[in-house]
Amino acid sequence: MNRRLFLRRSGLGLGSMALGSLLGPPAGAGDAARPEVASTGALPGLPHFPAKAKRVIYLFQSGAPSQLDLFDYKPAIREKRGVELPDSIRMGQRITTMTSGQKNLPVAPSIFKFAQHGQSGAWLSELLPHTAKVVDDLCIIRSMQTEAINHDPAVTFVQTGSQLAGRPSMGSWVAYGLGSMNVDLPSFVVLLSRGRTDQPLYDRLWGSGFLPSRYQGVKLRGGKDPVLYLANPSGCSPQLRRRQLDDLGELNTLRHQETGDPEILTRIAQYELAYRMQSSVPELTDLSGEPKSIIDLYGPDVQRPGSYAANCLLARRLAERGVRFIQLYHMGWDQHSDLPKQIRSQCGDTDQASAALIVDLKQRGLLDDTLVVWGGEFGRTIYSQGALTATDYGRDHHPRCFSMWMAGGGIKPGVVHGETDDFSYNIVKDPVEVYDVNATIMHLLGVDHTRLTYKFQGRDFRLTDVHGKVVQPILA
Repeated sequence: MNRRLFLRRSGLGLGSMALGSLLGPPAGAGDAARPEVASTGALPGLPHFPAKAKRVIYLFQSGAPSQLDLFDYKPAIREKRGVELPDSIRMGQRITTMTSGQKNLPVAPSIFKFAQHGQSGAWLSELLPHTAKVVDDLCIIRSMQTEAINHDPAVTFVQTGSQLAGRPSMGSWVAYGLGSMNVDLPSFVVLLSRGRTDQPLYDRLWGSGFLPSRYQGVKLRGGKDPVLYLANPSGCSPQLRRRQLDDLGELNTLRHQETGDPEILTRIAQYELAYRMQSSVPELTDLSGEPKSIIDLYGPDVQRPGSYAANCLLARRLAERGVRFIQLYHMGWDQHSDLPKQIRSQCGDTDQASAALIVDLKQRGLLDDTLVVWGGEFGRTIYSQGALTATDYGRDHHPRCFSMWMAGGGIKPGVVHGETDDFSYNIVKDPVEVYDVNATIMHLLGVDHTRLTYKFQGRDFRLTDVHGKVVQPILA
């Protein structure tokens, strides 16, 4: 075996281990149909118009928070506790198999107190005391609706614009279209935290689908190794690593000249990014320089790596370092039973840190050009799943209406958009689809969602498929 053959075959060895979290599966046949762009550059012609937001922080609450117990105050149904959900409200709409076999569907008003807050007078649950302090910075959308009724297709739909797995995630579309603002960090970063109940999430949710794999999200883990295999192994100096990458880059360049495979260019770019991340990631994740006032702002849980609070603070640090799309996932909102106890715990984990992120961004002048999004995949039913008691109830999945909020980055602050009926079961004013939210996010980034497309298997794909309209009333 000669030297060149040895190096070619070893190219997927140590270097690939160092980049295991960065590289994805081979790209589809459509990759060759579109020109490659530099890892730091936007596609030609983008942004399509002046952007109001430079970056996005998406605080995804996986499992579906109950809008009835957090944002959508329904005092008119207090006296209907335990009565059967009227047929005139349900209108024959489908429900999941988890409650379709129940003998009755008893109305379960929230047991939590609500109050108006801020100059906007928005109603919020007592479970959100910290969010209440920043409510005038938020736009609360109470009229969200989705097409999916179960978790996996619903989460996939929110993140990729399709209920079927395999499409690029929103962060990948943004990274592909707009490029990076920091050559030393990925343009799309993912942070995960777990609540008191477990629910699976899959790496494909932040995958690049048929886009080149350089645009997939890079997951940062809690603990001393945020990215696996990023550090040099024992006995490998930075100088040796640099020489290895230079030689490997030359070999990959020759191979690309022979085959024209764009994934080889992706591999070269990701090797170089990983090399730069060896210094940028440890600095990013070192919170020792944060003042006590900031640590106190996010709450005591911020000291625990991998917690939601720690990830919110990392999101701010990523934002100020120019990361384009920052995706947080917090699991544990799937409360089919024991909801009062579980949702109180979930809010205890998330409320302070979510509000702290808004305050922190605002005081640093970053909120104006950072779009923050908070929400889950669907809502919860007004009727109880399982037994209804004076202190306990559960709620099943409900795609017909749910709530989310947005802030900063060109969003009108201190407003409530949309309205549901007295049972928070159907939308009666200003419905907003998932496609519409995704179109609005792209619009605020300066992207016309109908024009950012990618040709794959003979078809031009886009994040919003053939749907979506910008929600103009919520724009500042």
